[in-house]
Amino acid sequence: MTATIRILGLDPGLRVTGYGVIEKNGSTLTYVSSGCVKSPDGELPDRLKNILNSVQEVISRHTPQEVAVEKVFVNVNPQSTLLLGQARGAAICAAVSRDLPVAEYTALQVKQAVVGNGHAKKEQVQEMVKRLLKLPGYPSPDAADALACAICHAHGGELAGVTTRGYRVKGGRLVK
Repeated sequence: MTATIRILGLDPGLRVTGYGVIEKNGSTLTYVSSGCVKSPDGELPDRLKNILNSVQEVISRHTPQEVAVEKVFVNVNPQSTLLLGQARGAAICAAVSRDLPVAEYTALQVKQAVVGNGHAKKEQVQEMVKRLLKLPGYPSPDAADALACAICHAHGGELAGVTTRGYRVKGGRLVK
């Protein structure tokens, strides 16, 4: 008999942080909850505190055993990348302050694991999340990304490095 593991997926953002909670029992994935944490405009420390407190509240409400977080990609705008990294740090701190293990996956790894294509569009991710979790409708893009991150983790990240067309994922990039 396999134990059920509850996984919280997070797609951090300074304005919107998506979250998704699933359960894995053997190879069966079950949807628990998803949504978005919205940060009001204002000073950066207040916005980060909001992310920290809101993710801690999600953790308290849904009691996950593991957390999967999407890694920051380097953006064209370095300032945006830094701000996103700080939002991500607040979300990770919420998890580690509750002594939860945190796994990190690049967007490429998550899309590869869920859609089978590391360069899939957001709509494709939403569609596959809906199908894999047997949802009646589409989750919001941020919640879908968070659920996809949790699904990737539930698969042990095992599909994240799968070889496709002679390429594999290494360090968040497709390489020969």
